[in-house]
Amino acid sequence: MSRPLRVAIVGAGMSGLGLGMRLVKAGYADFTIFEKATDLGGTWHHNSYPGLACDVPSRFYTYASEPNPGWSQFFPGGREIWAYFDAVAERYGLREHIRFGDAVTSATWDGSRWAVTSQSGDQGLFDILVTATGILHTPKLPDIEGLADFTGPALHSALWDHTVDLADTRVGVIGNGSTGVQIVNALAPEARRLAVFLRTPQWILPVPNWRYSAFGRRVIGRSDRISRLAYRLYRWVFELTFAEATVHPGWQRTVMSALCRWHLARVKDPELRRKLTPDFKPMCKRIVMGLGFYRAIQRPNVDLVTDAIERIVPEGVVTVDGITHRLDALVLATGFDAQAFMRPLALTGVDGLTLDEAWADDPYAYRSVALPGFPNFFMLVGPHSPFGNFSVISIAEAQADYVMRCMELLARGSVRSMVPRPEPTATYNADLAAAMPSTIWMSGCASWYLDKHGRPNTFPGTPAQHRALLGEPDLDHFEVDAPVAAVPHLNDVVDRSVPTAQ
Repeated sequence: MSRPLRVAIVGAGMSGLGLGMRLVKAGYADFTIFEKATDLGGTWHHNSYPGLACDVPSRFYTYASEPNPGWSQFFPGGREIWAYFDAVAERYGLREHIRFGDAVTSATWDGSRWAVTSQSGDQGLFDILVTATGILHTPKLPDIEGLADFTGPALHSALWDHTVDLADTRVGVIGNGSTGVQIVNALAPEARRLAVFLRTPQWILPVPNWRYSAFGRRVIGRSDRISRLAYRLYRWVFELTFAEATVHPGWQRTVMSALCRWHLARVKDPELRRKLTPDFKPMCKRIVMGLGFYRAIQRPNVDLVTDAIERIVPEGVVTVDGITHRLDALVLATGFDAQAFMRPLALTGVDGLTLDEAWADDPYAYRSVALPGFPNFFMLVGPHSPFGNFSVISIAEAQADYVMRCMELLARGSVRSMVPRPEPTATYNADLAAAMPSTIWMSGCASWYLDKHGRPNTFPGTPAQHRALLGEPDLDHFEVDAPVAAVPHLNDVVDRSVPTAQ
């Protein structure tokens, strides 16, 4: 390296640790990871609700170069995943680079470097700024009248209070995505009564969560080559099936739909089955995995409530039919603000351009990793990443590899600064918009993939296509070296509108 680089990483979750690991391997020593929480792990630190597990197979939910032959089951549990990330951080000495409990509050481009201010009040200058905050880190509370009036404990899935004992109590659950389903599965056997307030039924793919035997773990653990082969096999299967099904019509969609409908048919009561039947196509929302929910919902102590919630009162939930559902505790499995990305970080780029101004319409990016007007700034799992039913680790690793290639240019002195130009960024986003109508996300449902205009903020192609876009940086798409002129907003360059979901 011809010149040293100071790197600031925002977030010590999966993607931030993955980039930190790469920096260590490449010999970069001067980097700081700012983490708002008291420990690493991101979503696997903040979330600890009953039944917490990943919906991506454990053999695939790893860094490609860091296999874990010790996974105990097909879908790993939350604490087991956290332990994996902790072990990787220990292996590469990442904890000594992390500033815990010290979120980045603002970052400003001063013409040559990023002036970064953290919650502690400390300020520092960094050559490169990378946000690795993920997309599911800002809890979203439901907009229901009277929520603050409830006198019992109200537990958001990402803010779980383990001092609250829910055994033999009357519990209500609002929200039935993957998180809500996992919580219902865990609470149904122990609650006295469990009321499941079903706003929108979900399709559930019947995938068993089998446990790995000690013998199997020993066989896999004999060689990293075997573990990495298992990783590549799972990636191939997921790209062949889930990735293709979301972005292209074909046999994959047909098979997924048939499996989901077959699973739903296992519900014996036709009226209950009708209430559990979604009015949209499978995979329009992120599909739920598992076998336990339909069993749980048919237990005698579980009540499925499909009437809309009118308001919350001190003693429970009132639905529009006038019934008061008396509860001792309320669980809010209502997800996150998936359009926040790194906000509320106050980011200021060239000529005072702020992130809020750049994203006044909706979040966008250059190939999901960079943003016009913000030099030497990169995002991991940024706008229009291929979220889908896929391993976010694999996505973040492709983006981290791209960031490392850009850093190599900066370290060699080939480039002093680099920022994507508005025109290729606009063209890229226009291409995304044109490809979006063929995706399953546009087939008619409300999901966390959609922005405020009803447009999917994910990638309308396969992860393999996304990786291909993140090969060698195309410097024709960047302003480099010279001082960067004022950058027009993307919307002033090209109309990239896409029809709202129907």
